[in-house]
Amino acid sequence: MSGRALRAAAVALCAAAACAHGPAREAGGGPGGGEPARAAEAPARPGEQVGLASYYGKRHHGRRTASGSRFDMHAMTCAHRTAPFGTRLKVTSLESGKSVVVKVTDRGPFAGGRVVDLSYAAARKLGMVEDGVVRVRIEPVEDD
Repeated sequence: MSGRALRAAAVALCAAAACAHGPAREAGGGPGGGEPARAAEAPARPGEQVGLASYYGKRHHGRRTASGSRFDMHAMTCAHRTAPFGTRLKVTSLESGKSVVVKVTDRGPFAGGRVVDLSYAAARKLGMVEDGVVRVRIEPVEDD
């Protein structure tokens, strides 16, 4: 291989490596599936967020979460990308005005534009099970 071709191959390899996003998740990944998600940096307490909420339930029920606990679709829990495990969040549906308080036990959501994945129980209390995705406001709840 000529020096010019070798340099071109090296540049192409470096460019391809720069586009990598890290290790791929196993098929069927997502909250509670495959390897637990790991945050790149120490998570900070979240401030108020507005965005889309979805929920997860039966498919993940009983699986290990990123925090190491088993997911219980009937518990008031959620998955959040950066909030520390154990943080309590007040989630308010901007459509219905209903609110729930949930505990962060998992990492996610991994779908674009979503800020929280709620357990089935939390989604049911917000009245979002039929719609599947609703616009919400998330606020940290201070410990008593």
